[in-house]
Amino acid sequence: MTTLTSSRAALTDELRRIALAAGEAIMDHYRTDFEVIRKDDNSPVTAADRDAEALILAGLKETMPEVPVVSEEAASGGYVPEFGNRFFLVDPLDGTKEFVNKNGEFTVNIALIEDRLPVAGVVYAPAKERMFFGYGAGEAFEQIIAPGSRAAAGEAPRRIAARKPDADGLVVIASRTHRDTKTDEYLNLYKVKEFLAAGSSLKFCLIAAGEADLYPRHGRTMEWDTAAGHAVLLSAGGSVTQLDGTPLIYGKTERGLDNPFFVARGAPA
Repeated sequence: MTTLTSSRAALTDELRRIALAAGEAIMDHYRTDFEVIRKDDNSPVTAADRDAEALILAGLKETMPEVPVVSEEAASGGYVPEFGNRFFLVDPLDGTKEFVNKNGEFTVNIALIEDRLPVAGVVYAPAKERMFFGYGAGEAFEQIIAPGSRAAAGEAPRRIAARKPDADGLVVIASRTHRDTKTDEYLNLYKVKEFLAAGSSLKFCLIAAGEADLYPRHGRTMEWDTAAGHAVLLSAGGSVTQLDGTPLIYGKTERGLDNPFFVARGAPA
């Protein structure tokens, strides 16, 4: 393991610790009759989003105080710090609709961006007790671990890798709440043998774990929605590209930090 990879592995251990604490805070709300508030864009937000964000921001400030953090709820409130080539992207509760519907398919997303690409990331689904993390080529893992645990607790992390597509067709994973006709038209180009539905950044992680092959997204997403899952998938040997085949990049201030349409894929054939 190179010095750079070792450094990113150590950082990812800290991100895992922070994500577990945020997951515990989220689950405390999940078990209650929580209030749902509508933001200006009519998307839902809850106290769980805000409590988890506060924990994550405090944890990142303690871990790497010199690195700016762009986080969903702060950005929705109008605060985006100045950042350069290195910054964190955070979605404290990705899949708030899934959280509100209590189907368990929501995640904590934390990613480090360097030179416009995600180089380390953690995706944690506290209701499912599934954590995915990655910090470089061949360094992608899944761990079964309960919210609030120490990162060293739970099952030992297992290495995961994206798979090559089978000749008999693709397993396509799509959003549980954002399926659209453009996606269906795109999929007509492929031989599809099975569809899976999932919410939040779990879609990237299921491809990274070799459980699916393709996730096309023809709807709006923000950078904090995708960065952590993107990091895990890259580490597992997959890719995330724009529709023209160029890599999906981050720090797109000219677009207000929203993403173009993209496709996440497993390992090349």
